[in-house]
Amino acid sequence: MKILNLQDIHQLAMLEVGKYLEIEGYEFLAVNSQIKRSPQFVCVKDKILYFVMVQGCLYPNSSKDYDLIRMNKVKNHAEKNKARLFYAGVGFAHANDYEKPLTKNDPYVVNFDGLQTII
Repeated sequence: MKILNLQDIHQLAMLEVGKYLEIEGYEFLAVNSQIKRSPQFVCVKDKILYFVMVQGCLYPNSSKDYDLIRMNKVKNHAEKNKARLFYAGVGFAHANDYEKPLTKNDPYVVNFDGLQTII
């Protein structure tokens, strides 16, 4: 089986965060699923505009670590648009053995602690 690549990991992270946003009542205005293009989600809730930057990773990397340079660019964009900015880091690991590589057919565990407020 083919080991998940960066785009695969990003797509899984987008699915997790998208489901979370939907459950929490956010209305999607735009979705961008490209890895290096942020924000990935532009949403509105209670008449407030939100930008959500999504980043996925595999164990042992931490889902809480984000690219500071990219975050600052998105932060400037959010400020110009009077939007709130959230970071959504999502970690994945093989469900049976965290040390094993993850393929498309493997069971996996998700480490997602919700949205982290940036501004």
